[in-house]
Amino acid sequence: MTALSTVTPTRPASRPAPTSGPFTGAVAAEWTKLWSVRSTWWTLLAAVLTMAATAGQLAIYAVNANTDDDPTVNPGIVGVGEIVTGALELTQYVVLALGLFAITSEYATGTIRTTLRCTPSRGRVLAAKAVVVGGVTFLTGLLIGAVGAAVAWPVLGEWGRAPLGGTVADVVASAAYLALLGVLALGLAAALRGAVLTLTVLFALLMIVPLSLQEPGITVLTRIADAFPGVAGNHFLAGDTEPYPAAVGLLVLAGWAVAALALGRWALRRRDA
Repeated sequence: MTALSTVTPTRPASRPAPTSGPFTGAVAAEWTKLWSVRSTWWTLLAAVLTMAATAGQLAIYAVNANTDDDPTVNPGIVGVGEIVTGALELTQYVVLALGLFAITSEYATGTIRTTLRCTPSRGRVLAAKAVVVGGVTFLTGLLIGAVGAAVAWPVLGEWGRAPLGGTVADVVASAAYLALLGVLALGLAAALRGAVLTLTVLFALLMIVPLSLQEPGITVLTRIADAFPGVAGNHFLAGDTEPYPAAVGLLVLAGWAVAALALGRWALRRRDA
């Protein structure tokens, strides 16, 4: 009679500990998607060119105003940082496309369904997009701010000043402003889904409605305009103390961005992809 051989049970292979959580994975996926499409690179190129052209033009205006025969329009010495922040009035609409297309392009192509199958939590998807869009638009702001300063300084010549600390502060402030606007654009795009409609609403919020409200002599309407994101952002960039401190302007803009994200999250949860 043969003896039964004893078999030593083998221990199941241990699984490697996860190196990242679900939110980190969602952020990595959104980062990859954003940089894998050509529209991102074209938008960055357009932002750099727009900033360079606008900053150069504003610097030329400043030089001409200082050298013409009309002393009433003489601005005197102009800070390079002022040129950079002034050039954002036009350049911001190019940078907004980064936040806008981060989700409207997925609705247009239908890839939003794949995104939501991979990451079923719609709040997590939108939060990951916000982190990526905010980070990319902030870095874009630093890049185009440096480009604007590099273009404006030699054009201004003797009529310009570029203290290192003040110029860097203006460039960083511009980047923070663009990052919050990018998140605002993302939230509205998540709610509205269409690129054209979102851009129209953004244009109205940032420029049309505030300009319509800022009537001379009607203080209450001007105070209402001061609560809009574009006006609050401009107060922040200018370092104003009236009608509120610059830091309050940044907080007002941040509040708009958070409210837009909340609206986008509500729309994502309520409607089918």
